[in-house]
Amino acid sequence: MVEAKSIVVTGRVQGVGFRYFTKILADRLGVTGVVWNASDGSVRIEAQGDEMAMKDFVNGVSVSPSPYGRVDSVTSEAITVSPERRIFKAI
Repeated sequence: MVEAKSIVVTGRVQGVGFRYFTKILADRLGVTGVVWNASDGSVRIEAQGDEMAMKDFVNGVSVSPSPYGRVDSVTSEAITVSPERRIFKAI
């Protein structure tokens, strides 16, 4: 079953390779969507994939990939699955 989530990651997540890491993780898990830096300093993600992949994806973005980064919180909520999302894009 495919599920989609809107995810907000806060902490020191900009300027530390977090979007790049997120794309690599998504590609490895077969998750599609988009990740971008928000003006409030958070990273926003809209992602979709099968249920197990999404669980692993949310767990994966809960940890900073860099010793210079820090994840303080991760919140997610269900959104509508988009049939148009075929890749994962970092913007």
